[in-house]
Amino acid sequence: MDTLGGIFLLVGRLLFSSLFAFSAWGHMRRHPQYVGIAHGKLPIAFLAGVPTGIYLLLAAVSIVAGIWADLGALMIAAFLAPAALLFHPFWNFADPATRRIQQGSFLRNVTLLGAALALFALFGAAGHLPFAVTGPAIDLH
Repeated sequence: MDTLGGIFLLVGRLLFSSLFAFSAWGHMRRHPQYVGIAHGKLPIAFLAGVPTGIYLLLAAVSIVAGIWADLGALMIAAFLAPAALLFHPFWNFADPATRRIQQGSFLRNVTLLGAALALFALFGAAGHLPFAVTGPAIDLH
């Protein structure tokens, strides 16, 4: 990949990861609120606050810094799949407005899941990319 492509990929990594870094801050800052929301949805609701925030922050830093960015992308994917299914089950809501809001959140998470999996494949297949500290942890080529 040439330098211009590396710059575009770096900007994409920054933009993609910024959502998860911002979300990480929310999980850590509003720990009790996130734990309350997770009650009955997660076996250990405590994990929804600070631990999830730290997890998301590590994944975002991994992608932006290019430190085993493939694993960072997989971490994001591993977060998004259960988040979509457990926290946005739009099919359970009868109220049309609530159903639409939950469906939008579900589809956002599924879309981001697709992007995270595509980044995982890119990082694993491309090898060491420009503006990255390390190459992939899992070699896909």
